[in-house]
Amino acid sequence: MSDPNGWSAPGGDTPPPRWGERVGPPAAASVPAGPGQGTSPVGSTPPAAGWVPPPKPGLVPLRPLTFGEILGASFQVFRRNPRTTFGTALLSQVVLLVVTVVITGGSAFLAFGRVEQALPRDRDAVLAGAVAIVAASALVPIALQVIVTALLQGLFVLETARQTLGERLRLGGLWALAKGRLGTLVAWSALLTAAYVVALALVAGVVVIGVAVGSGPSLAVGIGVAVLLGLGLLVLGAWVTVKTCLVPSAIMLERMTLGAAVRRSWSLTRASFWRTFGVIALVFLMIQVASQVVATPFSVLFSVLTGTLAPTGDVTDPTFLALTAGTYAVTLGITAVIGAIGSVLQAASAGLVYVDRRIRTEGLDLELVRYVERGGRSVEGQPDPFRTPETPVGPTTYQGAPRW
Repeated sequence: MSDPNGWSAPGGDTPPPRWGERVGPPAAASVPAGPGQGTSPVGSTPPAAGWVPPPKPGLVPLRPLTFGEILGASFQVFRRNPRTTFGTALLSQVVLLVVTVVITGGSAFLAFGRVEQALPRDRDAVLAGAVAIVAASALVPIALQVIVTALLQGLFVLETARQTLGERLRLGGLWALAKGRLGTLVAWSALLTAAYVVALALVAGVVVIGVAVGSGPSLAVGIGVAVLLGLGLLVLGAWVTVKTCLVPSAIMLERMTLGAAVRRSWSLTRASFWRTFGVIALVFLMIQVASQVVATPFSVLFSVLTGTLAPTGDVTDPTFLALTAGTYAVTLGITAVIGAIGSVLQAASAGLVYVDRRIRTEGLDLELVRYVERGGRSVEGQPDPFRTPETPVGPTTYQGAPRW
């Protein structure tokens, strides 16, 4: 029995057209005309030829994406599969917060407890050691943050790519796809973090040197140089971030080495810098604004309750301590939720930009359509269409096709 909703040409078994193929008008029925005349069609003028709309098996239609579609689909990623995306990200954020509080807080409590017990003549030396211990203990949560951020980014890039094909995977399925690539992704995240730390240390070093050796006009010059250097590094950092934002996608989806992934991202963003910058900057801005909007009412409430219930401001007052602890707990909860949502949005938006750039430059949508039409089977046994790109077809790929 044929599909009543399927497409077929009138009077035949012509297969349905593919995306981008021109569809001719259906043959019109005709009746004999008067003497000396041919035939005339019955009814109105036949419809004009048109284009087959692009398929949309999942998250987005398989065609070049607009700016708004990329942003909208980024939110749809965790709405379509909240347990795998938001649930995983939230659990990771909670674990990171607990580890940070336990390690850093516990180290600070023990280290500064020794300062209180030290003899007056030894207190300065013990205090210096306590500060060093607390600073060293803070490196552990930072390292864990780098690793967890890299892992989440890789998993969510994979989830975004599979959702474009109409698939939704559980965490176990994403781990299976990510096998062998997570180490490279963690190395890239660590490299970026190290670059940012070096840049901040450079600016801080200029300020310290200017304050230490300068006085009067020379001090002002040192601070001015530090400000200019900071602004220059900020611009450079934004540029490098945009140019390399597709590195995780290349690592996870095309399973490239680190160097090849950096070159790949640099190439894909070559003709779309400002568009990519707009997506990344807008997502980042939305996350920051949402965090402030949610956290500000609790800060105001804390100030009001503190002024009402603990007006003396005594930090040893049990009421003041309870309010501080409650506010800190709420702040940590908000940070965990916003951080979880933000990690999904940032990875999803970068993944969609990657898909869009490959569609525009390589015709990736044609390979994705064939993959979907084959029921999720790629050519020559390759399970992933993102790993088998066709030869780049150049700017004539969409010549004559409708524009978006």
